Amino acid sequence: MARIRIMILFGTRAEVIKMAPVIKLMKADPETFEPVIVVASKQYQQLHQAMRFFGFDSDFDLNVKSSDEIGMLEQLSQLLHNFQTVISAAQPDMLLVVGDTITTLAASLSAFYNHLPVGHVEAGLRTYDKCHPFPDEMQRHLTDTLSDVFFAPTEQARENLLNESVASERIFVTGNTIIDTVMQYYDPDYHSKLLDEIPGNHDFILLTMGRVEYTGLPMERVFRAMRDVVETNPDIELICPVAMDSRAFDIATKILANHDRIHMMPLMDLGDFLNTAARSKFILTDSAGTVEEASVFHKPVLLLRENTERPEAIKAGTAKIVGTDPTSIQQAVFELLNDKRIYHQMTSGGRNIFGDGHAADHIVDIIKREF
Repeated sequence: MARIRIMILFGTRAEVIKMAPVIKLMKADPETFEPVIVVASKQYQQLHQAMRFFGFDSDFDLNVKSSDEIGMLEQLSQLLHNFQTVISAAQPDMLLVVGDTITTLAASLSAFYNHLPVGHVEAGLRTYDKCHPFPDEMQRHLTDTLSDVFFAPTEQARENLLNESVASERIFVTGNTIIDTVMQYYDPDYHSKLLDEIPGNHDFILLTMGRVEYTGLPMERVFRAMRDVVETNPDIELICPVAMDSRAFDIATKILANHDRIHMMPLMDLGDFLNTAARSKFILTDSAGTVEEASVFHKPVLLLRENTERPEAIKAGTAKIVGTDPTSIQQAVFELLNDKRIYHQMTSGGRNIFGDGHAADHIVDIIKREF
């Protein structure tokens, strides 16, 4: 039997993390699968840090600049143009995309014009507000319109697709592959220099914030609110990893630096981040992926956004939307630090709401069966 050549395009760190379990399974079955990895650019520092962590090499580089450099429309244009050349050279049997990024949309459009079937991992997630998150919501929605096989992470995502008239036989509820990754890299015996330096009678809060739409005043308000939290709670420390090549780094440095209980640092590698998150008191983040990761460790999440395409965590009570308003943030933080009942409620629910750690197995088996 001829091998199934599956093309996968990466443009962000998150895409690598979510697709890693799938690629590993395909590489472990070389008689059936031939994964072809395409990266948007060799210049994306965070992306290649993640690829090195998993031991992946790219087969093609599209050599496209980031949207910060050339804008989203020009980036989309270049991705479409360069991806066409790669498709012609590699002749894949199928395209497998994940999530809601501009690379996901570009790859799906290219596949459509080349009559290639598209499998969409994380299909069906919705806020139904096309501007929040921007441009993610529309990019995911458009990708679903172009897709042929839908790997929905939850029953809610499946219901969303059914309500949009996607045929039920094309939808497969698999769980989210990010849960596979978290379970594979959690180390119960983990130690780090950073964690060893935090006094045993101190708790720490993990803060991650980097979405472009919050750069500027919203981000400044969040960082100032959290500095105030640390300064008014002498037994609380803050860990804040920030991408050094992002605009968030300068803002974080201005507000969070020079405090002995605030640990601002470059982005950790995946293993360090997951194991640090697992030992935190709770997490503040504008990342929907971190909401899913935190569910494995039953850590409360305060979501620094106005809505979320992961409503399952809100319904289960493991996450709470607080936005970027300092008063809302400080009130929610105060409750988690001082009200044991609220803290227990947020840590006791939501088991396996995003999957059981075998999403990649389901996805690979479905692709094999469909072909």
